[in-house]
Amino acid sequence: MPAGSFFGLLGPNGAGKTTLIGAASGLVRVQARQLFVFGCDVASDLRARLLLGVAPQEIHLDRFLTAREVLVYHGRYFGLAKDDAGDRADELLAAFDLQAKAHTRPNRLSGGMRRRLLVARALVHRPQLLLLDEPTAGVDVELRHELWDYLRGLHTGGLTVLLTTHYMEEAESLCERVAFLGNGRVVAEGTPQELIHRFDADRLETAYLRATRA
Repeated sequence: MPAGSFFGLLGPNGAGKTTLIGAASGLVRVQARQLFVFGCDVASDLRARLLLGVAPQEIHLDRFLTAREVLVYHGRYFGLAKDDAGDRADELLAAFDLQAKAHTRPNRLSGGMRRRLLVARALVHRPQLLLLDEPTAGVDVELRHELWDYLRGLHTGGLTVLLTTHYMEEAESLCERVAFLGNGRVVAEGTPQELIHRFDADRLETAYLRATRA
């Protein structure tokens, strides 16, 4: 992935999307010198962890903390000063329209709100690479588009984004480049328009189906 890109990974369940994100974030063991984040070997260089923000597919949020405390705790874990972590938490609560739920525990939030809080948590420490594993699953259409707008703004500001999604519209709207995965391998890669043209399709979804079936 080129630095500064918005890159999409598309593939059926079991193709390897979540495994790749787990490997990049240190949750899945890989051999040394196989996977790098901005030049840092994820298997041996802890700096790689500081460069990543991860919003996993499964929603894991501490149910004993409020939404604001979740963000502050994450910021402190990654080395932010107490006041900076609080300011950053308030900034993200506003950006994700969660201010009214700042003192609510995650288990009392709707599914869409928990999903937004998960993405906000990934951004607290201002990572250089944001890993999004199906970030809009369970989010209603209006909030999905609001999240898209926010992600576009982050990308315009220089953030590198890796997105996995089953929403072809999402990938076509957001991603500069897309890779189709099948059985752990890249079966096709290019811009959405290049892939549409390569597979003689009218849209990305059709190109995806033709590539993965082949």
